[in-house]
Amino acid sequence: MRRTRLLLPTLRETPADAEAPSHVLLVRAGFVRPVAAGVFTALPLGVRTLRRIETIVREEMDAAGAQELRMPIVVPADPWKRTGRWEAYGEEMFKLRDRAGRELGLAPTHEEVVTLLAGAELRSYRDLPANLYQIGWKYRDEVRPRFGLLRGREFLMKDAYSFDRDEEGLRRSYEAMRAAYRRIFRRCGVEVREVEADAGLIGGQVNHEFLAPAGVGEDLFVRCDACGHAADLEAAAVGGLGAGAAPGPVAATGQPVPGAAPLVEVQTPGCATIEALSAFLGVPAERTLKCMLYDAGGAPVAVLLPGDREVDERALARALGREVRPFTAQEFEAHGLVKGYVGPQGVPEGIDVLADPAVAAGLDWVAGGNQPDVHATGVAPGRDFRIDRVLRVARVRDGDPCPACGGPLAIARGIVVGHVYQLGARYAEALGATFLDEDGAERHHVMGCYGVGISRVMAAAAEQHHDEAGLRWPRALAPFDVLVLPTNMDDPDVLRTAGELEAGLAAAGLDVLLDDRLVAAGVKFADADLIGVPVQVVAGRRGLSAGAVDLKVRATGERAQAPVGETVAAAVRALAAAP
Repeated sequence: MRRTRLLLPTLRETPADAEAPSHVLLVRAGFVRPVAAGVFTALPLGVRTLRRIETIVREEMDAAGAQELRMPIVVPADPWKRTGRWEAYGEEMFKLRDRAGRELGLAPTHEEVVTLLAGAELRSYRDLPANLYQIGWKYRDEVRPRFGLLRGREFLMKDAYSFDRDEEGLRRSYEAMRAAYRRIFRRCGVEVREVEADAGLIGGQVNHEFLAPAGVGEDLFVRCDACGHAADLEAAAVGGLGAGAAPGPVAATGQPVPGAAPLVEVQTPGCATIEALSAFLGVPAERTLKCMLYDAGGAPVAVLLPGDREVDERALARALGREVRPFTAQEFEAHGLVKGYVGPQGVPEGIDVLADPAVAAGLDWVAGGNQPDVHATGVAPGRDFRIDRVLRVARVRDGDPCPACGGPLAIARGIVVGHVYQLGARYAEALGATFLDEDGAERHHVMGCYGVGISRVMAAAAEQHHDEAGLRWPRALAPFDVLVLPTNMDDPDVLRTAGELEAGLAAAGLDVLLDDRLVAAGVKFADADLIGVPVQVVAGRRGLSAGAVDLKVRATGERAQAPVGETVAAAVRALAAAP
């Protein structure tokens, strides 16, 4: 491929709206161009890299026994309403009506469509197990599209769906997909951490994310370097009570508690926050007690946790199986509670009291006094307040004990490039997807689903593989294998040698780009580093006078010379050694 025949518009300046390094470099290097917020055109280099990722994904899916199909982008509302996701997705799903007034959506995912297909076509136990996948565009109306391809309204994705006769079959399919994903990301040259995750709107009790560590990652995860435990922050639990250990419900007896100080009410004017209370009384925040009030699907709940902790509201919603939101000022008033001064000893009987394990195990808490400008010291569970349920819903932070081994947890940022779920029979039951077993009995399909963000993998690779000069593509994803750079375009020997090198490298099976532009050598070198082709071969008058050309490995900066007659072999070796 000749550079003068390639649509490759590079930019010297950083785009004004670009925040993430991948966004900056993919635009500057001519891989993508923005069309609207969260919507991009992939230029020829971008298409070449996306196709390389697709090829790797297809090879691994096919090797794992999955079969490729293509499902529609525009989907009817009815199946989504039957699963409850039409309402659950809300404004995140693009919705429209056709000319007959029928409700339609642009698919953010395809569980409903593929489940109906399986119910119609996989009718016998002999048809199972089956795994169906596609590579296609998905759409989500993100509130705040940002970071280029990392948070877009349109994105390229591989989604696969397994169908089994029982949970044991699902577990086998799930593990096969996890193994395939590990191979995909290893072949792409993208470092990932496999973490326990929150299922979100997809659903399922067991799921894992594949997170590419990156400074701009919008997803936080915790890791334990001592034992290797890792989890998405929204699915992470704080350890410290032993494996599975947690105190049970605690009734309010009003009876003395051994070792507990007496409850004493104290005046605390203007201390409606933990910070103000801690400073006023001179007590550490972890000795104060927060009493947070929520509406949980129409039922009020109080959540107790140490004052230095925050409630993980998604973990709370997951534990309760209901959506949660903080009380409004009107709801505080309706329940006779004083906002900023609520203590658990004043929570009415009609409100469930949920407590963090640290609260249930502690004594002598400083809590709200249930009247303005008053707190109470020496507050003790059992004697002064009840606990209806113990839950670990405090947000994890750096240094918390690992739930697996007790070692310190660390919080890091990552980009979700893959997610796998054990869905069970949820969708099959909602949509009536069944098969006949050996006895002729109807049974629901047991499903798993598995997604890889193709365009996100490209952006994640750019995040992990770049320097101040530009991109440094892993050789598996680079749009070309070798870039030939003739530096003296007015020298016939240089032009002839560059053309011969292009032909010889192509004959060796490599994708070659020849920069035949009539521009200064410095411009060519800068563009070469910007677009990140793994191996650069430089043919110039000075080197050719000695019968040699220069080679540079973009990822390492390593340079070498090779005789002209040995350049093809040297480039092949350099490419094989490149990361």
